[in-house]
Amino acid sequence: MSSAAKLLFTGKTHVTSGAARSSDGSLAIKLAQPHPAAENLFAAAWSACYLGALGLAAAQRKVKLPSEPSVDTAIDLNNADGAFFLRARLDVSVPGVDRAVAQELIEAAHGICPYSKAVHGNIEVTTTLA
Repeated sequence: MSSAAKLLFTGKTHVTSGAARSSDGSLAIKLAQPHPAAENLFAAAWSACYLGALGLAAAQRKVKLPSEPSVDTAIDLNNADGAFFLRARLDVSVPGVDRAVAQELIEAAHGICPYSKAVHGNIEVTTTLA
């Protein structure tokens, strides 16, 4: 990271075995157990970030999004030979946009989204245009 980087936001949470809450009050959730809560929270956070990246990719290409896009994300917790690992599936809908253009946007969004960058090469990710 460059020394000229500008901090845009810091998310802070406090988690116990029964709950998670953010310091700004925007998140307060009961956690019945660590899993699937962790996978659900990761899926929600990644989806939110990815939607922002999709909007930025569209703006950079001067593509007007006539309807609100959506993302359905599934995070799978797996175990093989005693090792845990994740897999992700993102099903992306970009209604009202030509399919080829929408495909270009969803691919570009992975290059913008910090969550996509963080997991790139670390977990198997399948992105499908719905």
